[in-house]
Amino acid sequence: MSVEELIQALKRSQLYAECSLCGEEFSLSKSILFDGTKPFPAQALSVQQQYEEQFKERCEELRLKTKRATTGAQTTAKAVNVGKMLEKILPTIKDFKWTLPDCRFLGEPIDFITFKGLSRGKLEFISFVEVKSGGARLNEHQKSVKDAIEDKKVVYKEFTC
Repeated sequence: MSVEELIQALKRSQLYAECSLCGEEFSLSKSILFDGTKPFPAQALSVQQQYEEQFKERCEELRLKTKRATTGAQTTAKAVNVGKMLEKILPTIKDFKWTLPDCRFLGEPIDFITFKGLSRGKLEFISFVEVKSGGARLNEHQKSVKDAIEDKKVVYKEFTC
């Protein structure tokens, strides 16, 4: 049986095949079957061109997404760097709510701890403070600190050497 005869027999058959990529079944009689050692038939060339166009479109989408992601990452990095600088000058801001001598700046994982009243000799309470701006959110370390404080997982330890 020649290749052409085999192709004709498959086109007349009621056989189904399964796509190796998506797993869907399709009828061989409705498929474009051809001898791959000969030039592509016009119908196969048309399908090939459609796939090439889709590939080009997806490549362009990927290029744009990559560009947006890179731009977004750069913007985020700039915002983080500005935030880190602002943390250092935060006490000089007019609306700073805490008494500077009561503050101890950490920077990481949270910005600072306040010991309310310590500078006057009467400690009222201790606050853990994280400063955010521009819709920024807590990172995982900051969330874990917040959760530990809220779950009262805070202890005092004294180290003697």
